[in-house]
Amino acid sequence: MSLPELPFMLAVVAGLFDVAANLASSKSEGFARKGWGVLSIVLVLVAFAFLAESVRGMDLAIAYGILGATGIFGTAISARVLFKQKLKPIGWVGLALVFCAVVVLHTA
Repeated sequence: MSLPELPFMLAVVAGLFDVAANLASSKSEGFARKGWGVLSIVLVLVAFAFLAESVRGMDLAIAYGILGATGIFGTAISARVLFKQKLKPIGWVGLALVFCAVVVLHTA
């Protein structure tokens, strides 16, 4: 992997930790289950540590957009697979718009 790709990959990894944090938060049942709640907080901190590293090589707006899009897509797909939650068609349209926005940001 060349050096210019590293900030992008760090932002994606941050997004993946964000997905894990969202899933742990869901399992915490409103932080009633303390272990899952603490895990979700730790995972958010790890996600932002990766985000901080990614902004060394790219603009914050782009890095945060990548983290956000990865988090949104990953959470939607994980919720479907793990919790059998379904998005309405308009939700998929929204995801497509988010994806397009991140592509435009990354290529601008």
